[in-house]
Amino acid sequence: MKIFKNIASLVLGASLILGVTSCSLNEDTSSISTPDNFFRSYSECQSVVNGCYIPLKSIYTYQYFLAVECVTDVIYCPSGTLDAQLDISPVKPRFGATVWKQGYLGVQRCNFAIDGIINAANLTDAERSTLLCEAKVLRALYYWHLTCFFGDVPFYMYDVSETATLLRVAELPRMSAVETRAALIEDLKEIAPQVAQTRTSDNKEHRLGAAAAWMLVANFAAWNQEWEEVIFACDKLEAIYGDLNQYSLEDLQFRNKNTPESIFEIQHTYTEGGLAYVSNVACITTPVRSSGDIYDGVQIPELGSTAKTWQPAYANVYFCQGLMPRRGKDLRNFYNVAWEWDGKAFEKVTTRPYLGPKFWCPNMKEGNDDNNYTVFRYANALLLKAEALCELNKLQESVNYLDMTRTRAGLAGYTLRTQVRLREEIRNERARELFGEFQRKYDLVRWGIWFDAVTDYSDYSSLVNNMKPCHRYYPIPDTQVVYSKYNLDNKEYAQYGM
Repeated sequence: MKIFKNIASLVLGASLILGVTSCSLNEDTSSISTPDNFFRSYSECQSVVNGCYIPLKSIYTYQYFLAVECVTDVIYCPSGTLDAQLDISPVKPRFGATVWKQGYLGVQRCNFAIDGIINAANLTDAERSTLLCEAKVLRALYYWHLTCFFGDVPFYMYDVSETATLLRVAELPRMSAVETRAALIEDLKEIAPQVAQTRTSDNKEHRLGAAAAWMLVANFAAWNQEWEEVIFACDKLEAIYGDLNQYSLEDLQFRNKNTPESIFEIQHTYTEGGLAYVSNVACITTPVRSSGDIYDGVQIPELGSTAKTWQPAYANVYFCQGLMPRRGKDLRNFYNVAWEWDGKAFEKVTTRPYLGPKFWCPNMKEGNDDNNYTVFRYANALLLKAEALCELNKLQESVNYLDMTRTRAGLAGYTLRTQVRLREEIRNERARELFGEFQRKYDLVRWGIWFDAVTDYSDYSSLVNNMKPCHRYYPIPDTQVVYSKYNLDNKEYAQYGM
């Protein structure tokens, strides 16, 4: 496997520490211990891999939703949290500081796990491959977040638990995101065929495996505009998942966990008085609770009377009147947005609806949103394949894949006219199908249209007035630039005096 030599990282100031007992994904394995005997058995290796999931929980919060969904052409949120207004800069990185810290903590944990698994003595070949695939998928997932969020970032694929190595790599500069993605595509394509080709929902404890690997390959390749590579990875997923129509639209709701169509979702659990693995996205995606189980003047018993709701997000007019009109035939409308409930109109909804029951958390206790958050699912892959085929000028085949999501949603098949119109329809269909699934800003940025799309279609003036083209990516926090001895930079932001 090709290894890029100009790798770099700003890692954290402490070396990786993990526990060694056998555990499930719902247990925190980050207890203080020494690493000398972490890899004596399969269960100990799995315990280390479990720790690689933990930083994801700090990324997938309402602030991340604001940063990647509410600064787009389809959703906005007039929130006091300044990420929603893109009031960010290198000295005020806002949620960027969390994504940077947790992203590289995740990378560091994964590299530690991969190195230990490779050298573990008491594993069968099948066990080693399964563990390596899971850890490498997680490492790629952290780099997916980092490259989508920051653009070119430091990249490394080895254990840096020694202080001297940690300090050395912390001083290296950004690496081309294109090269980072290419390296990860190669790494995933090597490991994915070595494990069972199964749906994530069929894996024990819904652990990440081949399906998530192929999904990440497709995403990385789409960013790099390597369209044949996209098709290759999506073909692998099609062989695993089959006909989209077997998967219910009802399962689009975050409350329905680990559904058959799922490829990767953030796992949350809540037991009153027990361990809680929760977040708070539902606090900004639910209609405002007035009192009891009354939400903006409408009784919704299933949401209960204890939910904590904050300033909610809304669908932009462009989405709810253009892409998914209120009286249209799209079956996803019911899940994506809410103009009313049980035939009763919300009091404060006029031209822009609330986000719909796809995001609501029934009987939420205070701000404890224990829904799972959908990140990747099969429909995403089918639309990526439609996009790739369109870019390769295989237009009728592209329409065939586009229609897989459209017809499941009750829409008529698309009528092919030109490549330009087909490309636009695929982009619109991604907005409808993947609404609120932590994808939209990334799509707009990789298409090169983010700034213009938000300027043209956002209904939030505070966001539009603050926006600069450099905001397509978050800045690297200034503290990290200093820590790297100024080998890291924010040149795009400097062009705008930031």
